[in-house]
Amino acid sequence: MSLQSANSLVQRIFFANYFCGICAIGLSIEASLQQSFPLNSLFYYATLFAVTVLYYTIAYIQETSADTTNLRLLWYRQHRKFVMRSQVAMSLIILAFVVYVLQGNFSRFIQMPLRQWLLIFIFPLIAIAYYGLGSKTLGGYNLRNVGWLKPFVIGFVWAGLVTIYPVLFYDITNNVAYQFTFIGSLLFLKNFMFVTVLGIMFDIKDYAMDYNKELKTFVVKVGLRSTIFFILIPLCMLGFGTFLTYGFTHHFSVIKMLLNTIPFIALITVAFSMKQRRPILYYLIIIDGLLLVKAVCGSVAMVWF
Repeated sequence: MSLQSANSLVQRIFFANYFCGICAIGLSIEASLQQSFPLNSLFYYATLFAVTVLYYTIAYIQETSADTTNLRLLWYRQHRKFVMRSQVAMSLIILAFVVYVLQGNFSRFIQMPLRQWLLIFIFPLIAIAYYGLGSKTLGGYNLRNVGWLKPFVIGFVWAGLVTIYPVLFYDITNNVAYQFTFIGSLLFLKNFMFVTVLGIMFDIKDYAMDYNKELKTFVVKVGLRSTIFFILIPLCMLGFGTFLTYGFTHHFSVIKMLLNTIPFIALITVAFSMKQRRPILYYLIIIDGLLLVKAVCGSVAMVWF
């Protein structure tokens, strides 16, 4: 494979959000294992991949900025046909999955308690509100415009997607009532904090653009150094502390503790690296890659140790 072909493949995987879909699958598998639940079907994980790709691609399809320096935006303009075909394929996977699930579990959905319905809808509704609820209905209001809130919204939705949904779907398809558990709550908090930190790191990438738009993200409001030392690092430590609390109280082995420590050490290391300006692929490969590192380390620790 030539260098040009390799570069084209890398851009397609990361710019088209396929890597995000892979990370979502990895984190979902990790969460199921950590909650001692069986894994779901391949169809479920294919749909999870499709939902993630579809959602993250929508923002770039709708982007109308004339910015010619944004490498990712330029890629979308140059590969519009490929992107649209990908979106159609992802939509068909999701539609087929919905039909498949309803066909075999319709009566179970009707009989589900209210808390399960709330869990099904709360995360998609907040995800929709992140992009906007429609200019005609609420004047184009969206949660992205609340700069400091953006990473927490992203963290909340991801935590629900990869921590609650795998167990919830398994319970529904096996006619079991979903139960809130201590470990499930801790894992939700850990994933919430982990993804929120990554969201703040991405805000650092968009500092100049957010500053011009007067979008009050953390880095715009308090500056780069304060964001790293007084926001990123404390959030990293909160997530790390959540894990240590659970690990020690449940007598994890030394190897299991060390494996689950790797993602947090990597997260803190990358947080310190944000003091220097980085190209966009650094964020998409290294920062998003931390999600996959976490998923792999957590899954290996559960399966083998």
